[in-house]
Amino acid sequence: MMEHKKGRVDRSETFDEFLASEGILAETEEAALKQVIADQIKAAMQTEGLSKTDMAARMKTSRRQLDRLLDPGYSSVTLMTLRRAAAAVGRTLRVELV
Repeated sequence: MMEHKKGRVDRSETFDEFLASEGILAETEEAALKQVIADQIKAAMQTEGLSKTDMAARMKTSRRQLDRLLDPGYSSVTLMTLRRAAAAVGRTLRVELV
């Protein structure tokens, strides 16, 4: 990796390498993954015609907990919560290592 000079862009460096060099790659990937999951849940809710209140009731949780689940900035979501959300919209949760 080349040293950065002001006003110069190191075109040999990938975006992931840049994020890693800044120490924020894992954090950025987590936020992106959380956003994707939240978007998928919102889309499934819309397809099912569910309001947040209806969705929370199906999940047997509070509206506040559902808001946390849908908030990309809130990273402390358990697999059990994701599983309940998926079941509430007739989906299954699949987690895999790649």
